[in-house]
Amino acid sequence: MTTPVLFDLPGPKARKRIRIGTVIGALIVLAIIAFVLVRLAGNDQLDPQRWAVLFDPNSGVPQALGEALVRTLQVALVGMVFATVLGLFLAVGRLSDHRAVRIAATTLIEFFRAIPLLVVIFSLYFVLPSFGIRLSAYAALTGGLILYNMAVLAEIFRAGILSVAAGQREAAFGLGLRKSQVMTLVLLPQAVRRMLPVLIAQLVVLLKDSSLGFIIGYFELLRQARSLVEFFVPRFGNQYTFQLYVAAGLIYIIVNVLLSQLAKLAERRTSSDRRMTGTKGVGLPDETVPLDAATPGPDRTP
Repeated sequence: MTTPVLFDLPGPKARKRIRIGTVIGALIVLAIIAFVLVRLAGNDQLDPQRWAVLFDPNSGVPQALGEALVRTLQVALVGMVFATVLGLFLAVGRLSDHRAVRIAATTLIEFFRAIPLLVVIFSLYFVLPSFGIRLSAYAALTGGLILYNMAVLAEIFRAGILSVAAGQREAAFGLGLRKSQVMTLVLLPQAVRRMLPVLIAQLVVLLKDSSLGFIIGYFELLRQARSLVEFFVPRFGNQYTFQLYVAAGLIYIIVNVLLSQLAKLAERRTSSDRRMTGTKGVGLPDETVPLDAATPGPDRTP
């Protein structure tokens, strides 16, 4: 059992206060949920017939939401891969010993971090055509996500690399490794383990930011839900509006939860691998040697 370093374990009174606070918080949350459900029931929003449209293939809603989910994941996955790779290169460039490389990488990072993501997407979709470069809504949305998130991820990578103890770098140089080998074999593997939660959190933000494609007409999940609402309103009024938006929101939640669970699994795997490697590297003895037996005394031969 490990002992906390940054804080003391709560005592009996503190644990009692924590339990009381937990119960009160749970009751408040349950009261809010009950209030929302009562209001929804009063407006007939919980009518099973209204929710059945989400699962009825004849309505076309499941197919439309499924296709929108695929388009959303396409943008998100492409953005995640390229933003991660480019962010890693920018982080390494910002840590470079060459002043020109360091200045160029720093300029790119600070520039795209300072500009709002929506402005980047607008510039790619509306400004570039004036220079003779026309991008589709998919390319503009994906490009904006990549440019903005690569700058954010570059700072995450840089912070993770700098968090590794300086002795690790010095020991690697002492073994005769080149700087590229030190970075790829020593620093990055340790840095990735440390920054994995923050890295996954930023990728979740990237996935949610794909909903900005709504502004430029890309039919991602939110835009598709809005299109379905516009299709149903002339025929049925606002009967299915709430259900369609809730379905889109739940799909986002499910995908983000799955991504977070994947991150936790990866973190546990890397932590277990690190513990096993550390145990093997230290070479712990099979049994503890008594102090008096290991220390030579006056009547013992060392």
